[in-house]
Amino acid sequence: MDLLNAVPKGKRRMALATFLAAAASGSSVALMGVSAWLISRAAEYPPVLYLQAAAVGVRAFGIGRGAFRYAERLVGHDVALRMHSVLRSRSYDKLSRTTLIGRRHGDLLTRVVHDVAAVQDLVVRVALPALSASLVIVGTTIMLGRFNLASSLVLLLTAIVAGILVPMAAARASQRVDRESLSTRGELADGARELALTGPDLLVNGAERTTLEKLLTVDDRLKRQEQRGAWVRGIATAAQIIAAGVAVVAALWIGGEAVAAGDLKPRLLAVLVLTPLALHEVFQDFSKAAQTYTRSEAAITRVREVLEAEPIGTGDVLPGEGVEVRLTDATVGWPGGGPVQEGLNLAVAQGERVALVGPSGVGKTTIAATLMGLIPPLGGEVERAGRVGYLAQDAHIFASTVAENVRIGNKDATDDEVTDALRRAGLDLPLDRVIGEEGSTLSGGERRRLALARVLADERDLIILDEPTEHLDQETANALMEDVWLAAEGHPVLVITHDEAVMAGCDRVVELR
Repeated sequence: MDLLNAVPKGKRRMALATFLAAAASGSSVALMGVSAWLISRAAEYPPVLYLQAAAVGVRAFGIGRGAFRYAERLVGHDVALRMHSVLRSRSYDKLSRTTLIGRRHGDLLTRVVHDVAAVQDLVVRVALPALSASLVIVGTTIMLGRFNLASSLVLLLTAIVAGILVPMAAARASQRVDRESLSTRGELADGARELALTGPDLLVNGAERTTLEKLLTVDDRLKRQEQRGAWVRGIATAAQIIAAGVAVVAALWIGGEAVAAGDLKPRLLAVLVLTPLALHEVFQDFSKAAQTYTRSEAAITRVREVLEAEPIGTGDVLPGEGVEVRLTDATVGWPGGGPVQEGLNLAVAQGERVALVGPSGVGKTTIAATLMGLIPPLGGEVERAGRVGYLAQDAHIFASTVAENVRIGNKDATDDEVTDALRRAGLDLPLDRVIGEEGSTLSGGERRRLALARVLADERDLIILDEPTEHLDQETANALMEDVWLAAEGHPVLVITHDEAVMAGCDRVVELR
């Protein structure tokens, strides 16, 4: 996914962020080196003017370290957030053009929220530190090589070990659990979502303990995976500290002999010894960054699976003639599964009300999804003229205002159009009234009417109602259907139902077996 090229001036911004990160880390290393020289030189009691340049350097590098790091954070996070925005937009665009039927909802939510955000970690915690550290390593080695080549080569070797080999080993050691933790996190999200949605039912049926134990088992597995990653990271950090110690001891030994031999000025010994401490501090988060890279790469792969998934349905069907919708010798079923209905012929004409009935599991909702173009038929033809309004059996009510819930059916609807849709649905609610999640502050009848208002918020050529009276008492159901028939007058209506009163209001009944 070429996200960087999709960001305006993305490569320039990335190059600037790398330069600023290198300048910040380089300032830290230079601050240590110049400070070491200044202290050693001051111990020789030279004229104070001899120390002024170094003193200015200490101030400059001390201020520059913070200033460069602040600027790098601004530019680097700007690039990361822009790339994040592009990737999230692509994900939403993909989801808007396919139903992705069969995808676990909690796992899908994890992919488009948590996994998409992994691109920020790739930029801020992996790419920028690695690129900037490479520049700092080369620069520091060259500068120290001017004083003592052997010491600088040892420093380079320990930098390679601490900054490259140890993080790579850490990433390899925890690679499997780091990748598995993403799937486990998605599984945990699925379980949490299921528990949140079905909590009352589980409690009533005495199944809450079993479900909770199942969720806690997944949570324990995720904890163990994260603990394994933390354990590996701890070992890697210890190895990096040892590498830093080797660099310091080697510099003291090699530099000390050089001073004794008269090949190195005594005041430069402190520079050789203390500079490795600052340089190795740059690598302290590299093991964590390597593990972050493994997780982020796996997360982006999961997002790529969404972006590259074949669309299950596109909404496109053949134009019908003389009827608003028709199935001709059709075989319907969910993609990847077997057919649930074969040789099906069904037509709904303009102004006609047709009830589609049959036992649960016979394929009524599958037929509705096929008619809307959400899933393709496994055989036969589907013809449809115009746009479909669909009242789902489990239409979700969002924790938002009444108006925003209605505008899901027509995002450009004005307040007057929203009010008219509510009136036609037989619902009198203030547009600015805030509704609880899942419509918790509404009655069952009000929730169904609000979902119906979405369908009526825009012009529809065909209306499909999926169990419109389910979970409603007979009086509420009858009142709802009276408003439905009035609102849908003149439109072709297909009703999926078990309610005999609803069937009585239809022109004909199609029974599935």
